[in-house]
Amino acid sequence: MIQKAKQGDMRITLEVWRQAGPGAPGAFETHEITANEHMSFLEMLDVLNQELVESGREPFAFDHDCREGICGSCSLTIDGQPHGPRERTTACQLHMRTYRNGDRIKIEPWRANAFPIVKDLITDRSAFDKIQQAGGYVSVNTGAAPDAHAIPVAKEKADLAFEAAACIGCGACVAACPNASAMLFTSAKVSQLTLLPQGEPERERRVLAMVDAMDDAGFGNCSNHYECEAACPKGISVENIARMNREYARATLIER
Repeated sequence: MIQKAKQGDMRITLEVWRQAGPGAPGAFETHEITANEHMSFLEMLDVLNQELVESGREPFAFDHDCREGICGSCSLTIDGQPHGPRERTTACQLHMRTYRNGDRIKIEPWRANAFPIVKDLITDRSAFDKIQQAGGYVSVNTGAAPDAHAIPVAKEKADLAFEAAACIGCGACVAACPNASAMLFTSAKVSQLTLLPQGEPERERRVLAMVDAMDDAGFGNCSNHYECEAACPKGISVENIARMNREYARATLIER
């Protein structure tokens, strides 16, 4: 039975990274599928996987969760760009109308030593968790939640803290950086607490512990390419990196 083409259908050629496990060799597999311009990028991958399952082949493993651009799970490098060609867009919010009939798309996982490949398009990003666990929290007992206006916070600092807190920890900054640096992620987590009075008591200990955890995880150093800010789906500013460097220098003089 010949299936009638729907309006907006397009024929797409995919080159998708296939890797059985962390130590296994990997290679690109080529597949042709029919997608629709109204599909999200992940829905297009769902179509590919459904076709593979129906033909008795193994589907591709890839990370996803909320599919609303919030969780940061959809870690895909698309045609060499983390999350694809659209600015400030996660892979799950990228739609196939970005592409044209006959396009060829290359899909691969994040490439960084600190993000080892688990399988196919899935990488282990637990190194981010270790950085967060090292100091990305406030442990001081402040009692019950105070009234919103009880602790005065300057609007400028509150806005900067909120912007830093928008980081979803997807790892696109690491994947985009030629040095696989995690400075943008770490600086965002440091900044969101440093800028607020609640984070003041642990200010020095926090930045020292988080930077040490970042270095121990094997991330590279920042060399000011600014690719991290360009790839970040939430537009986290590199000004946070400068702030973290100042905080680290200050903490080193005080604590060490």
